Amino acid sequence: MNSSRRENTDLNNFMDTVQGLEDYKLKEIQNIALSHIDFLRENFHFEDLDFFIQNIRPFGSRISGFSKKNSDLDIKIEYTGNAREDDLFNALNDKKAKLKIENIKVDFYPEKIEAWAFPRRGNWATHVSDWRGNWSPEVARNLILRYSKEGEVLLDSMIGGGTTAIEAKILNRNIIYSDVNQEALDRTKKSLGFKVENKSWQRGFKWDSRNLSKLEDNSIDLVLTHPPYVDIIKYSEGKLVDDLSNIHDIEAFCDEMEKVAKEFFRVLKPGKFCAILMGDTRRNKMYQPLAYRVMDRFLKAGLLLKEDIIKRQFNCKATGFWVTKSKESNFLLIMHEHLFVFVKMLK
Repeated sequence: MNSSRRENTDLNNFMDTVQGLEDYKLKEIQNIALSHIDFLRENFHFEDLDFFIQNIRPFGSRISGFSKKNSDLDIKIEYTGNAREDDLFNALNDKKAKLKIENIKVDFYPEKIEAWAFPRRGNWATHVSDWRGNWSPEVARNLILRYSKEGEVLLDSMIGGGTTAIEAKILNRNIIYSDVNQEALDRTKKSLGFKVENKSWQRGFKWDSRNLSKLEDNSIDLVLTHPPYVDIIKYSEGKLVDDLSNIHDIEAFCDEMEKVAKEFFRVLKPGKFCAILMGDTRRNKMYQPLAYRVMDRFLKAGLLLKEDIIKRQFNCKATGFWVTKSKESNFLLIMHEHLFVFVKMLK
């Protein structure tokens, strides 16, 4: 992408509304743009362009308050993937695919980024965001689309709020899901009550991730899950002995996660992928790189690291508490997580 385009995308937002579209909230304009891109994708407009939208943001003269009568509305598209910025720019701004909002033309400016950021918690199908610590449906969706094919078998052995199972059903992947918490299993089963136009199946079990003995070796096409971060959130409030979120000691937690990693390695097919989302924590005001310590245990189990994707955190329930603490004790908030993608190499 040429320098003039990149310079434009660096302009800051100054207003909460768009000149000429004062009746629209910024969120509504973002949703219109996203729906337009989704429509183009569904109609094969992008052909082989590989991209996943992370953020949509209006910018430029209609945001800064200095637009002219015929000014276009500039919208920045932050994305991850292998698509080149120039190719995506041309596809998004093709005359045949041009978006207009109330007769105002929209110009899209794609910018490739290296971190994932999903502010939306998901409000389609049966997704809800009231299960603390659940990952965004868009994280699960991106992983499923990138690292699996329709009809393959997925495994999420810490299903929690059911996010992964919902996305697997929508995307025509079969899934085996499990948890030590019966509440999580009941919730997930209920969330899968919607209808889809595919023949995918979903099977739930009350299993401990450290013992997946009911699964055969080399039987899973993609493992993806979001483990607890030690006892930051105690999902069973200490009532379940097998709940990993009861473990406070970091070394002891990593020992148990190594057992999980060994089971994931065993059930995963050679050449297939395993993805886990892990965050870090603090102890006595000092930073504890929990994610990398868990990553090391997965490497020790025999998996190889393909990607370390940095994911921004949003909507953290405890953020307000820690903002105050961070000011009192002079430390930075942890606002990112690590999405590790491992591969089991072919023999």
